[in-house]
Parts: sequence; C-alpha cells; structure tokens
Amino acid sequence: MSDRRSQLESLSIDRDEGDAAGGVSVLVTIVIALVFAALSAGGTWYLMQSSAPAPQPVAAVETPASATPSGSDTAAATPAPQTPRTSGLVATGYVVARRQATVSAEITGRISELLVEEGTRVEEGQVLARLDDTRARIQLDLLIAQREAAATRPRALLAQLNEAQTVLQRATTLAERDIGSQAAVTAARAQVDSLTAQINASRADYQAVAAQVRSQEDLIDRHIVRAPFAGIVIAKNAQIGEILSPASAGGGFTRTGVATLVDMDSLEIEVDVNEGQIGRVTPGQRVEARLDAYPDWRIPAHVEAIIPTADRARATITVRVAFDERDNRILPDMAARVIFIE
Repeated sequence: MSDRRSQLESLSIDRDEGDAAGGVSVLVTIVIALVFAALSAGGTWYLMQSSAPAPQPVAAVETPASATPSGSDTAAATPAPQTPRTSGLVATGYVVARRQATVSAEITGRISELLVEEGTRVEEGQVLARLDDTRARIQLDLLIAQREAAATRPRALLAQLNEAQTVLQRATTLAERDIGSQAAVTAARAQVDSLTAQINASRADYQAVAAQVRSQEDLIDRHIVRAPFAGIVIAKNAQIGEILSPASAGGGFTRTGVATLVDMDSLEIEVDVNEGQIGRVTPGQRVEARLDAYPDWRIPAHVEAIIPTADRARATITVRVAFDERDNRILPDMAARVIFIE
C-alpha cells in the first residue's frame, strides 16, 4: 500500500510551481507583444516618411542687370503692334451684279436664229439672235424701187425745163421785135416756173423715199439682237421658233427676252445691316467676305457705298461691298457673309 501511495504522490502536480511558471509565461507574452507593436509602428512611420517628397530649399536667383532677356520676356515686356481686328459686326447678303440685263429686240418677231447658250462669254455688240426679217426685206426692196423712180423724175423734168426756157427766150425776143405777142412770153414763163416747181417737188419726194429706205434698213437691223455690254450669258430665255415681243407680259410661246447677260466685273455683295449698328460702317472700310460655297476662302473687300435709305419693315440699311480681287468662282446670287474690320 505504501508503495502505491508513494507512486501516486509522485504523479501529482504542485500548484504553487504551476502558478509561478504560468505568471512568468504571461509576462513574457505581453513584453513580446509590446515589442512587436513598437516595431510595427516604427516601420509604418518610416515608410510614410520615405514615400512623402522631401521639401527642397528655394534659392533666390538674381538676374544680372546687363543680361539679355529671353524671347518670352521680350514679348511680355514689349507691347505687340496693333493690327486690324474684326469688330464683331457680321452681316449676310448675296452676290449681285451692278450690270445685268435681259436682252431683247425692240420689235416683235419670230426667232429664226439663236447663237448663244448658258455660259457663253460675249463681247459688246456681238450678235445673240436674229428674228425673221423676210417681210421687212420685201418692204425694203419696194422702197428702194420707189427711190430709184423718184431719182429719175427730176432728170425728165430738167429736160422739159430746158425746152421751156428756150421757148421763153424765143418768145421774149419776138416780143421785143414786135413780131410776137406778150401773151406768148407770159405762157412760156409760166411753163418754166411750173417745171421748176415740179423739179423741186420731185427732189423732195426723192429725199422722202430715201429716208424711208434708211428707216426700213434700220428696222431690218433691229431684227438682230446684240449684246449691250461684254459679259456671260447666265440664262437662255427663248428658243428658235418662239415669238419675241418686248411689250408682251410673257407666257405661252411669247417671250420678252432672248437671254440674260451679266457683267462679271461688276459683281459685288449687298448686305443688310441693322440700323442700330450702321454707325460702325464707313465708306472704304475694309471687309472680309466669305462665301457659303467656299467657307474657308477669305476674300478681301471694302465698303463701296451705304445706300442712303432704310427699310422700315426690317429696320435695316443696305450696304454695297466691292471685291478687291476678281475670281471666276464668284457667281451671281451666291450667299455671302461679311465681317467688318476695324
């Protein structure tokens, strides 16, 4: 029994020693935890300091008085020369021609020949069309024949006048010798005066018929339609076989004009400016024109004239703008925008 008791006692745990050992182990654990916390805090602070950019000291730089400034400093110090700038006043309008005409004949007739098409460039006096002049030429032939007849009549009367003057001279001689009667002298003198009057009348008739011939020739010439000025045909308004009548209202087969002619050298822009802004526009003022067809093309121009009247309904004043240069791309009725330059 004593042996078993001694063995059991040897297997029991001494509580005092266990408590002491447990206290030591807890203290050691706390110390280690504090050390690790301190190391972690230090590492975190070090990483934050190393990631932040270090402040650099600012050094004052003194520029010598004799040093030459750079280009940017020169531009900032020296004011740039004043250049023309747009005033912001923009107006819109259209390209128009100062010289444009619908060409027609002065008489009524049927078109027998048409010599132009759209886009044809013509010179002043060039024939554009011809009307049928058959009847006019027949009348001219008749008048020419009458003129020739009127020219021969004075010659016949002159021959009769010479004979009458001879008779008068003989009758006068006989009367002076008391052989002939005074009545014969009077009759011979009356015959001479009558023939003289007939000659003068026939000469006047000749002049009248000659004037009629010239008038008929002018009428035939009016059957020809000519260009009143040099330009380009932009519209052909009639065809061969149609009746041309400048006095007609048009429509059907009756035309009032043959073609529309434009002088391209007279093209300009007409714009409407609000009457409240017209004070910013002066004659001769530089203008930058832009066509809607060529928006990137800046055309130099100037104010040609300010029309001295206002549109009551729109409260605008028309301004004429002339181009400084001519170009074939500028066409009538193109939409345009102008910018007035100060």
